Amino acid sequence: MTRIIAGTYKGRELAVPTRGTRPTSSRVREALFSRLEAWDELEGARVLDLYAGSGALGLEAISRGAQSAVLVDKAREANRVMSKNIRCLDAPAHAVAQDAYQFACSTKQPAYTLVFIDPPYDYPAQQLARVLDALRSGLEPQALVVVEGSTRSTAPSWPAGYTEESTRKWGETRAWFLTYTGNEGSVEV
Repeated sequence: MTRIIAGTYKGRELAVPTRGTRPTSSRVREALFSRLEAWDELEGARVLDLYAGSGALGLEAISRGAQSAVLVDKAREANRVMSKNIRCLDAPAHAVAQDAYQFACSTKQPAYTLVFIDPPYDYPAQQLARVLDALRSGLEPQALVVVEGSTRSTAPSWPAGYTEESTRKWGETRAWFLTYTGNEGSVEV
């Protein structure tokens, strides 16, 4: 069972897909959001949650003061669950049934100030770099991007325009905190 940890929707239960996702644990979400609140990244944020699964990260951000969220996952069941969670919370969010890379390529206007990227742990680093590269046109300058992965994975190489601010580990989960610093070209992938 997944619940919203804090904020407006505190304690509200979220549905989760029965298969095909790896929900971020409550412990990791609490630590992650404590850090984001300390950095004052949530109030009024426009959030993008890629590989969203249940949408827990984007919805937690709204509960804690984000203005809106777009939850993206290509899996049909994930989209059904995200849409249900959005309706149950009456949250200012919407679900998009699309591949993360295709969505990133279609985002042409700077809109997002906070991005969560939580792909499967075995997701290839080169694919992640392609998503980040394509996402540039959808990010506000100085947007914060949080990439979640396994502690067993090597640190990815970040495309130009992204600066790694820090990394944190919680059990099997590692999160990299990146700042989008601008449009300094693209990588060949």
